[in-house]
Amino acid sequence: MRPAAALTVLSCLLASACGGSGDNGATTAADPGGGMTLEQLWRAPGDDVAVISGTTSHEPGRNRVSFLVVDAEGQVVTLPTARVWVAKALDARPFLETSAKLERIGVPGGDVADASHIYVAELELDHPGKYWLLAEPEGGPKPVQAVGNVVVTETDSAPDVGDPAIASDNPTIASTRRDFSKLTTRTPPDELLLEHSVAGSLRAKAPFVVTFSTPKFCSSRTCGPVVDVVEEVARRLEESDVRFIHVEVFKGNDPAKGYNRWMQEWGLTTEPWTFLVGRDGKIAERFEGTVSVAELEAAVREKLIQ
Repeated sequence: MRPAAALTVLSCLLASACGGSGDNGATTAADPGGGMTLEQLWRAPGDDVAVISGTTSHEPGRNRVSFLVVDAEGQVVTLPTARVWVAKALDARPFLETSAKLERIGVPGGDVADASHIYVAELELDHPGKYWLLAEPEGGPKPVQAVGNVVVTETDSAPDVGDPAIASDNPTIASTRRDFSKLTTRTPPDELLLEHSVAGSLRAKAPFVVTFSTPKFCSSRTCGPVVDVVEEVARRLEESDVRFIHVEVFKGNDPAKGYNRWMQEWGLTTEPWTFLVGRDGKIAERFEGTVSVAELEAAVREKLIQ
């Protein structure tokens, strides 16, 4: 996503010994962190690294937070789960402990991101502010702890669940007379996602998924395969009446020209974003950053298919 989505790198903040939670991080549901501060968990034996975020827009309430963990040798960690602690300060005790699940980025044979998987956690963060997050993948040969910030704002500019979708008249195969250079930067073109406009789908009261993303010019470690993911879900659900739409993000598909009118209409300042919109024209779910086939298919079945 743009600008680069890495959370604050913390090695410059703590010049003391490295560490991680390791076996000293035993917790109970009633006492996240076992009475230790986040910094104490961080300082136990293991690699210290910073999380690389896949999401940057968070509002009070339940938040989907995605991130990469890259070890001290630069290798992306792909263990199935990671323990996650959240505190209000580095020297505070965690108030929340949960588990993040590893999700696949992209589809086999599709566009390739720098990382093949990403962790996803659901965090209940009820108030605006800066929170500290510590993630420790579970079951590896050596402990690796990734630490960083999750910033929750009162509101963000992107439409939220329950908001009406913006009736953007994005170009389609018909409106451009099959000029795919105006429609997509994907090779080959993702024709299945270029048949409908958002405005037309709203007029038809059709449920739809719209992804704002750019396969060619994605610059983060995670965002490139989103169009592949949406296309795969569209194929899996082709017997439904759900429409699937891809909208590019730059004027003239040129990053030097900035975001296009459709990104601006939706108030999007990063990409990719994927929205699920119901027959009532309201947003039923949204995903910032990368989303897995499993996550998106489950959400479409739950939110859009009656």
